[in-house]
Amino acid sequence: MKVKDCMCNDVCWAKPETTVSEVAKLMSEYHVGSIPICDNNNCLCGIVTDRDILLRTIACNKNANTTPISEIMTTNVWSCGQNDEIHNAQWKMSEKQVRRLPVCDDNNHVIGILTLGDLSQNEQEIGTKEVCETLGNICNCNTNAQNAE
Repeated sequence: MKVKDCMCNDVCWAKPETTVSEVAKLMSEYHVGSIPICDNNNCLCGIVTDRDILLRTIACNKNANTTPISEIMTTNVWSCGQNDEIHNAQWKMSEKQVRRLPVCDDNNHVIGILTLGDLSQNEQEIGTKEVCETLGNICNCNTNAQNAE
């Protein structure tokens, strides 16, 4: 199975100069927990999660209305391509313990996002054991995927 067969195509993104407050509003509007951040060439340059907003803005007493998202975003972002095998994307998610993986085209433009929810919705095609192992690796817990079969 390819990433394009599993990913969400409807992804919103923001620019680095967008304020934390504006990004939080996008998350609320689109009912998502992360937003990819793209530079002026529309290339992926970061990602921010709802947890980042809480821990890197609110907990640090930063003003969400004036702080640019570039100050709190994660810049070392793992991504995958739409034609990558889903198992390679799962490996990346497991290796870096990330729940969401931006999907980029050959020019590093964000065209989608792959989430744990996407994997679970496609577990029949991917394999229950594989999805459980990915979840266990991301959560760094000892799930017994063998029993899930």
